[in-house]
Amino acid sequence: MSKASPSITHLRTRPVAVGHLRAFEAVARHLNFRAASEELALTQSAVSRQIQSLEEEIGVPLFLRHTRAVELTSAGSQLLRTLLPTLERLDSTVRQIRQSAGRKSVAITTWASFASMWLIPRLEAFQRSHPDIDIRIDATDTSVDLETADIDLALRYSLPGASVRGAQRLFGEQLAVVASPWLLKSGQPIRKPADVAKFTLIEAGDAHRTQHMEWLSWRRWFETQGLSNVEPKRWLYFNYAHQIVQAALTGQGVALARMPLIADSLASGDLVEVLPGFRLDSPLVYWLLVGPRTAHRPEVKAFSDWLVGEASRTRHTVGDIPDTDLCDDLG
Repeated sequence: MSKASPSITHLRTRPVAVGHLRAFEAVARHLNFRAASEELALTQSAVSRQIQSLEEEIGVPLFLRHTRAVELTSAGSQLLRTLLPTLERLDSTVRQIRQSAGRKSVAITTWASFASMWLIPRLEAFQRSHPDIDIRIDATDTSVDLETADIDLALRYSLPGASVRGAQRLFGEQLAVVASPWLLKSGQPIRKPADVAKFTLIEAGDAHRTQHMEWLSWRRWFETQGLSNVEPKRWLYFNYAHQIVQAALTGQGVALARMPLIADSLASGDLVEVLPGFRLDSPLVYWLLVGPRTAHRPEVKAFSDWLVGEASRTRHTVGDIPDTDLCDDLG
């Protein structure tokens, strides 16, 4: 007497073949096996077998097959919603790889304000001298692991210490009181530190909640000047340094800005340093960190050397005396 077949279907757990998913997406898009087979350059029976195999792999029907039409089941619709963006990302990545094959490229990670205020305005000079090198900038506040990420260089902003061990110092910073020329012409004169309280003061909204950002606050500047109890006309808060400077450029108030990031605006006259004798020293430093996996590539070295040269010019402009050095011995 033969044993009865098991009543419980054991679902397979191995990965689904990508070719089956391509066939499924084509049929789901056309809702027609013939049109899908023509697009995929396969026979209609081959596409039908791939769909059948996929349904067996998943364990449920993906299509309702009518005499003259095909209809997605609820499971098929669920799979299609997940599959479409995944295939789009896959195709986009493959296109990028094909386009970059054989090309020189450098990928940089940094934060948005530094990218927009310091790095991007200078990139044209590098591109003129190295027209064969493609540049990709990944602007994010998240620290990237250069040991594993698809990134060649990191530009970081932090205190000296273990977090930037092995990095090269680009420049330090001071904070300066700045405003647009026309705001200064239309308002009361600023001759001493207490006079800035007559204006709207622009500041980072998280300066008092984020580690180390209190060094950049107006409160600390006032305390340094012996004016702990001074209250300004009003406060204007932003999340990013480039927003603070943009607000100052458009005359919305007086900003306490980072000198390395506004040196160009001061040189052009778009911003005016109103109290040059009252700059505030910051312990924070701008660093260059080269990924160990790609440091040997000529294009990465070329971009690193160019960055160091640009940083030297910035140090000279803002009066940052220390020359570039390694922070390997900083703990």
